[in-house]
Amino acid sequence: MEIVENIRATGSLAAYYGLATRVGDNLGHPITTPITNALRRFGSLRYLPSWNNHLANDEFDQQVAACLQPTDQFIGFVGGSLRSFRQIRKLGCQTLVLHAANSHVEHVFRQHRKAIDRFGIEDTWLNQTQCQKTKREYALADFIYVASDYTRDTFLAEGVPLEKLKSWQLQIPSRFKPSLERPTDQIFRIIYVGSLTVMKGIPVLMAAFARLPQQQIELTLVGGWASPGMRRYVQAWLARNPNIKICSGDPLPYLQQADVFVHPTYEDGFAYAPAEALACGVPVIVSEDTGMKSLVREGINGYVVATGNVDALVEKLLQLRNKPLAGNF
Repeated sequence: MEIVENIRATGSLAAYYGLATRVGDNLGHPITTPITNALRRFGSLRYLPSWNNHLANDEFDQQVAACLQPTDQFIGFVGGSLRSFRQIRKLGCQTLVLHAANSHVEHVFRQHRKAIDRFGIEDTWLNQTQCQKTKREYALADFIYVASDYTRDTFLAEGVPLEKLKSWQLQIPSRFKPSLERPTDQIFRIIYVGSLTVMKGIPVLMAAFARLPQQQIELTLVGGWASPGMRRYVQAWLARNPNIKICSGDPLPYLQQADVFVHPTYEDGFAYAPAEALACGVPVIVSEDTGMKSLVREGINGYVVATGNVDALVEKLLQLRNKPLAGNF
């Protein structure tokens, strides 16, 4: 919705399509995916995350394509725009823009395989069918908007020309700010916000936390799992370590009480959550495969560690526990 509202502010928004639209907004066109929803409820699709994701995106794309009216510019999102691109081009659209939330799809696939081959537990939401569709979207797009230098570099490495890539600056909502009151109980609070998946590096975080001295320490996971394997994995950790908690809902109260935010992902085109932590005055430890790492000033507001490296994560957590960062966030 951030992109929609930014375009609306310029006065050039003709229409937008989404699974959810603003109530009473005559420019918003809600889209439903009844076939995918039925397969999720009554079929085996719920056990196949990559096909679940691909078919939902493709049905959405198909529904949007059927609704399109002529326009000068069309903006779509990776994985759900190929049919719409083809249809709107037939209607005379001059400019096709693709927003890439993640890095180049081949890079995403490789990074996911690294995590899955190492830990197992669950499978990726991305399969080769969706990879091929996404690459066709890249080819059709006149411009691809990327949210970080990290993302841009993965596209360049895959041969996408620089002139096709445009920067897209994400904005952190103003409500993310430091709290005026901080805990005084001397507990070292570690927080993670996001999906609890292998690809986000949750097993790396758990392994690192287990190696820390467990006195006056707490790990809070704000998020949920999407697979039975990850549910079992997380619940096993909760059962054997009372210092680990899982929560849901608004992450802001947890961020404002944290001592460090850890984002050990194997791939993230930008990553809002650690950027929101910085806005709350919380130092971050992020992996090299996080787009927002460009916001990290080493040793001032956080650290960047090698992706999947438990030893490096343990080292930086101990360093922050013993000597908190006092830099200008």
